[in-house]
Amino acid sequence: MRAEIIAVGTELLLGQIVNSNAQFLSIELAAIGIDVYFQTVVGDNSSRLQQAIEIAQSRADVIIFTGGIGPTEDDLTKDALAASLGRTLHIDRLAMDHVQRFFDDRKIVMTENNRKQALIIEGTTPLPNEIGLAVGIAFEHEKKYYIVLPGPPREMKPMFVDKAVPWLQQHALTNETPLYSKMLKFAGIGESLLEDKLIELIRSQTDPTIAPYAKEGEVTVRISTKAPSEHEATKKLEILEQQIKEILPEHLYANIDVPLEQLIVDWMADAGLTLSAAESCTGGLLMESITNIPGSASMFAGGIVCYSNDLKKKLLNAPSAYLEGPNAPGAVSREVAEVLADQVRMIADSDFGLSVTGVAGPGYSERKPVGLVFIGLAERGRKTEVYELNLKGTRENIRLRTVKALLYRLWRRLEERKVETPLEGSDL
Repeated sequence: MRAEIIAVGTELLLGQIVNSNAQFLSIELAAIGIDVYFQTVVGDNSSRLQQAIEIAQSRADVIIFTGGIGPTEDDLTKDALAASLGRTLHIDRLAMDHVQRFFDDRKIVMTENNRKQALIIEGTTPLPNEIGLAVGIAFEHEKKYYIVLPGPPREMKPMFVDKAVPWLQQHALTNETPLYSKMLKFAGIGESLLEDKLIELIRSQTDPTIAPYAKEGEVTVRISTKAPSEHEATKKLEILEQQIKEILPEHLYANIDVPLEQLIVDWMADAGLTLSAAESCTGGLLMESITNIPGSASMFAGGIVCYSNDLKKKLLNAPSAYLEGPNAPGAVSREVAEVLADQVRMIADSDFGLSVTGVAGPGYSERKPVGLVFIGLAERGRKTEVYELNLKGTRENIRLRTVKALLYRLWRRLEERKVETPLEGSDL
């Protein structure tokens, strides 16, 4: 079944807002067996929107709209769609009650234009908006399926998942074989190298299928299969997952959609292990990624952002001989990364200490190139390990990739530790 997403809003065309809704919907639709063939962005213009609707009707089975259903004059999605189909609009009573309660509860006078948010097209199913005010709709017309959703992602996402997906499954997918998917998460490897490692599986795929998706510093692979039952799908996906794991055992860290830092925090907290960090060029980004995870307070002892050489010396006892002088290795060096990791671990009395020192750019530092970074991993009772990174990209890219590299190295060390001293019930 083919789908087209029509995002409505002049602000999207002007680049003032990124169309993140289309990305979300494409992923979610694929998960239920609907392939997105086209994505269209239209401004707040009724005639152009009707043209887009006519084109979508000629090439898609499912047409999904986001945006243009608010209270203002330029919110035209329902009007244009009703005109295209020759249907009328009317106020949905339950949706209107929801809008009215919103204003009554806040003791605010409701302006007349807010009634527009309760409009639905005749013969459609309302999709209640539990976050905002504008009601969505779903309906079938001449063997085409239409879904109309609000533009704000915080309203659109729950409406689609909780209301639109069940409607599609009941009305549009009754004769379709269900699609089942599993997300495999990888770290410490880029998309191109991962694809190269899996190329034979990818080229020979029929069912299940393999689809890689890259983010900064990590790669996700979605494996999918169509099957009459979840039990049969699970068996097929487990065989493919095992084949992938055998090829990339040092990089596959999860078979659910979870960030690497979540696994690290959970496992270290359960194991009673603690972590500290000393950051230079990443400026606290590593610590932020850890402390963003609920439960990190029980495993993260603390850290130091040591941008200047003075702080490296005063707070972390980095020797002046390493930092200054014609023969000194400099702040961006293996020696300093090792000292920072060792010292922060000892100062915090933590089980692990991480460090980072490097050149994030845009200019050179100590006559060393942008992207040269050293990361340190200290562990109580073991020799400290230091890794050299040579990264490309913007300052932001380099900082983020450095953090991902540190997390990957810590995860690998925890994997080794799990083998040495397994934690009962651990999934890491």
